[in-house]
Amino acid sequence: MPIPPAYALVATDLDGTLLRRDDTVSPRTRSALGLAAAAGARHLVVTGRPVPGVRELLTGLGYQGLAVCGQGTQVYDAGSGRLLRAVSLDREAAAAALGKIEAQVGEVFAAVDQSGTDGRTLMEPGYLLPHATLPARRTRHRDELWAEPVLKVLVRHPELGDDALAAEARAVVGDLATVTLSGPGTVELQPYGVDKGVGVALAAEYLGLDPVTAIAFGDMPNDLPMFRRCGYGVAMANAHPLLRAAADEITRSHEDDGVAVVLERVFG
Repeated sequence: MPIPPAYALVATDLDGTLLRRDDTVSPRTRSALGLAAAAGARHLVVTGRPVPGVRELLTGLGYQGLAVCGQGTQVYDAGSGRLLRAVSLDREAAAAALGKIEAQVGEVFAAVDQSGTDGRTLMEPGYLLPHATLPARRTRHRDELWAEPVLKVLVRHPELGDDALAAEARAVVGDLATVTLSGPGTVELQPYGVDKGVGVALAAEYLGLDPVTAIAFGDMPNDLPMFRRCGYGVAMANAHPLLRAAADEITRSHEDDGVAVVLERVFG
C-alpha cells in the first residue's frame, strides 16, 4: 500500500467546482483525481444537491465513494446506493422561518427538497428552479410543500439579490434553521447546526480519517464550513468573494481545470 499523503482526503464541491457548466468532469481533472487516488487519497464529493439530484450524475461519472449531499443533511454511499446518515428539517420550524422572512422582506417563493433517496423537489407557484435539469414538481399551494419530510427549503425573492436575501434571512430565523447561500438564486434553509462542515466530519469518520487531513475545493459561501473543518481550502477563480477571502489558495475556474491544477502539484 502507498504511504498516505499529506492530504488523505480530497473534498470537492460539484457545481461551479468539479463540474463544468455541462455537468461533466474534464479528462484532465479525472486524471488528476487518479493521481490523488494512486497516492492513497480518498475522494469525497460534497454538494448542496440532495441524493436524487446527484445519483445519476455520480453513476455517470463512475463515482463509487461517499458523498455528502443536501448541504450536509445526507451522507450517501454511491457504491451501494445506501444512505448512511440523514437529518430532516422540522417542517413546522421551516414554515415559521419562512413566515419570519416574509415579515422582514415581503413575499418570497419557496421550494423544498424532500428527504430520502427518492425524495422529490416540490415548488410552490412563482418559484423558478435555478438548475433546470434537476427533477422538480410544481404544487398548487405552499401547504403542499410540507406533505412529506424535507431536507431543506429553497427561497427566492422577486427583487432582492442572493446576498441581501441571505443576510435578511439570517437576521430573523434564529435557531429555526441554518441559512445557506449555495449558488445563484439559491438561498436555503436547512436543519439548524447542519452544514457541509458537519457532513464532511461525519463522512471522514466513516472513512477513518481526520478532516484536518483534507484538501477542500469550493466556490460558494456554503463551502465555508467545509473549509473551516478541512486542513486546506482552495477557492475557484469563479468563487464568491466571501469564499475567496477565506481560502488558503485561489485556483483557476471550474471551466479551466482549477481542481486539476492543484491536485497535479500536490500529488503529481
